[in-house]
Amino acid sequence: MTTTEIPGLTSEKTDLLGTLALHRSLFRHTVQGLTDEQAAATPTASELCLGGLIKHVAYGEQSWITFVLEGPSAMSFTEESLVEHAKTFRMLPGETVEGLLAEYDRIAERTEAVVAALPSLDLSHPLPEAPWFTEKAWSARRVLAHIIAETTQHAGHADILRETIDGQKTMG
Repeated sequence: MTTTEIPGLTSEKTDLLGTLALHRSLFRHTVQGLTDEQAAATPTASELCLGGLIKHVAYGEQSWITFVLEGPSAMSFTEESLVEHAKTFRMLPGETVEGLLAEYDRIAERTEAVVAALPSLDLSHPLPEAPWFTEKAWSARRVLAHIIAETTQHAGHADILRETIDGQKTMG
């Protein structure tokens, strides 16, 4: 189902979800044709790998959409949760590109369903306590903008990694 086929979407919801879908598609294109070994490789000076980026973006989207539904109780910033968060940047033994993309698709479907069901993107929750938040609350609209920004930023990282692995570029 595409965002234009989801009942209950306003043009604003359609625009935001359409933008997110476009950047998800570009991100997915970046890993097209890679082996699991290539997706787990860290070919640059950073510790980033393509599979880990997919996993991280999916995890982040899932977490933020849960925040939209449940508020700040959906997020905790403990030593344990930060260690788990760091693992989202790596492909762990047994993980595959196919499996990571399937999970990303499942999360994308959930995002679209949640957004379609919201009576308004003005729905707002206080942010959990964390030193990196400068605002007191985020609306569902702000969460979607953040998810789009994160997806786009990490798709750019992915493009650099892919070009380093085999010269393929997502665009251009």
